[in-house]
Amino acid sequence: MVDRGASALSFPSDWPAHPDPILALNRMGSFDWDLDSGQFHMDARAHEIFDLRPDEYDGDPAALAVRVPPAEAVRLDEMVSQAIKDGSENYGAYFRLRLRDGTLRWTHTQGYIRRDGTGRPRRIVGIVRDATDELHDLAARRDEPDLDDARREQTNVVQLTTAALAHARTVHDVIDVLKDTQGLTHLGATSLVMGLVEAGRIRLIAEGPEGSFVPGTLVTRIDEPYPMSEVVRTLTPRFIESPEEFAAGYPVLWPHLTDLKITSAAYLPLIVQARPIGAMGLLYSDRRGFPPEDRNILVALGSSIAQSLQRAMFYEQEKDIAQGLQQAMLPRTIPSVAGADVAVRYRAATIGGSPGRDIGGDWYDLIPLPGGTPSGAGRVGAVIGDVQGHDTHAAAVMGQLRIVLRAYAAEGHTPATVMARASVFLHELDTDRFATCLYAEADLSTGVVQVVRAGHIDPLLRGPDGTCRRLPVPGGLPLGLSAEFGSLDYPVGTVELDPGHTLLLCTDGLVEQPGADLDDGMRALAALIAAGPEDVRKLADQLIEVAEERGGDDDVALLLLRRRGPDGPQAGSRLQQHVAPGDPEALSEARHMIRAAVRTWGARDRSDEIELVADELITNALMHTEGAAIVTLRVLTGTEHRLRVEVEDSSSALPRRREAGESGVSGRGLMLVDLLADEWGVEARGGGKCVWCEFVMPEQS
Repeated sequence: MVDRGASALSFPSDWPAHPDPILALNRMGSFDWDLDSGQFHMDARAHEIFDLRPDEYDGDPAALAVRVPPAEAVRLDEMVSQAIKDGSENYGAYFRLRLRDGTLRWTHTQGYIRRDGTGRPRRIVGIVRDATDELHDLAARRDEPDLDDARREQTNVVQLTTAALAHARTVHDVIDVLKDTQGLTHLGATSLVMGLVEAGRIRLIAEGPEGSFVPGTLVTRIDEPYPMSEVVRTLTPRFIESPEEFAAGYPVLWPHLTDLKITSAAYLPLIVQARPIGAMGLLYSDRRGFPPEDRNILVALGSSIAQSLQRAMFYEQEKDIAQGLQQAMLPRTIPSVAGADVAVRYRAATIGGSPGRDIGGDWYDLIPLPGGTPSGAGRVGAVIGDVQGHDTHAAAVMGQLRIVLRAYAAEGHTPATVMARASVFLHELDTDRFATCLYAEADLSTGVVQVVRAGHIDPLLRGPDGTCRRLPVPGGLPLGLSAEFGSLDYPVGTVELDPGHTLLLCTDGLVEQPGADLDDGMRALAALIAAGPEDVRKLADQLIEVAEERGGDDDVALLLLRRRGPDGPQAGSRLQQHVAPGDPEALSEARHMIRAAVRTWGARDRSDEIELVADELITNALMHTEGAAIVTLRVLTGTEHRLRVEVEDSSSALPRRREAGESGVSGRGLMLVDLLADEWGVEARGGGKCVWCEFVMPEQS
């Protein structure tokens, strides 16, 4: 399991005897709160901040009541309890201490919640520091009865912004909070600019109002004569109090800002653990100067923004790694199956909290089996499975398990042996995870399907008339557990898949709903399938749309396999070409293949249309993705003779129709496809997608 309480703050093993020197240099005290024993340990600096001698404090948090006023204690307790309940990683707050001489001192605390493998909070470590100099003027004004409305509004904005930042998960979320109507711009700023430090340069991520972007500042060096570069170099805020000061200090930048009527600006370094991660600038058009209290507010808020940005950057980094791992572990392509229509779909969970938890261990696979046609059709294995957990570990285990299942099945073992060997493999992998799985081996020439189940939910069967029912299949223990408990018996169930029938395999994320049991969920899913379209691709899209609308904290994988009738469309001729980016010869060969196939297969009358559409799809795949394109042409015969063109790439981003301007050179691609093809659409393929189109061909005489 992932230690969801792990954070950027790390304490040495001999703490508190030797506190982190960085904390000492920054005049911060540290604490370690054992939630099991209740002991609240503090280092020497923390004792000084709380104005307590070592002999006055025995580690019991209740002893701090002599320094923390009751109202402050209640507020802090509520905040910590809420952070633990919400699954948060950290919390922070300003509060007041009453010293032994009776005076009040502003103090700031930041705590990081450590959890065990089950997610239970076990320990809180953190820091406390004297915030008197930072917030004294603000606190004094807050206590004065004549506090003016403007200052009250500023304080309220700070509190609202800090609270909103606690829920920001991505860098864009942080920027959205700051640009929101309740964000920093309501401190009176005209616009916001922000940049992140990357490899010794500053990359602009928020550029102020429309039309204010300064050419050449998207990426700048830290040694360039710009205010954000300066505050990153010096780690010191820069308050520019007049246009004259701005023009004199930054003559390269100022001419580009004159149209914005800027009268003053505040540039703040965004610092985390004594390291700059970026800079932020607030530009004003209706004020001059920054009183000390305003500076203190902005500096304090800059610290909260920096913490939120670093948390968001960590989240995005882990999410990118997790999504890349998930895409690599799912099948790159699903083979065509003679005698069947197949559709697969995957939807990642959307889970708040720790980064990387919006992936999981759900997977699907379709395996050509020995004994079929040379292309592997005729006999095929269909797999659906779910490894316990929602993290990168679950995805890694899933990838290994998928590979060994495919290997055992392709070797020709019986379904029961395939499942038993996979269970032994997972047990010997020495992981703490188990997996549920369902494996169906289908002979499409006879319609006989043998099914084995390892703790997974039952499959469903839809008839040509739209009726849908659950197929009770005897099962064994989940993979990994069966080997552990010495029970490798997986009974085999037999299902007759008649022409026109559709077999549906899915993971429990498509079935389970909060407050409903599994049987109710299966009945609701069966009703949804019965009312859905007959085409398996459209039905799969509809089911995933329902899962998206429902949301939830579990990912979804599904596989639909429909056996064609004897008069249904059969896969005919098939050609495929791999086109690598930057390889003009491969692109030329693909065009030649398309031209030759179209003429050979009797579509000469539509040759130009097919070539134009195929060329557009290939070009889009190469221009808008970072990988290669796989071009497939096949003939479908049935009530209509059709030629199908498929272009597959590694990007999951869907193509979108754009309106081209009068002089535009792009934006007409999908318009051409829609105009020239009889049908077209997009299918998910593992970690990428397939854009396809079909053309009705003239009847052969």
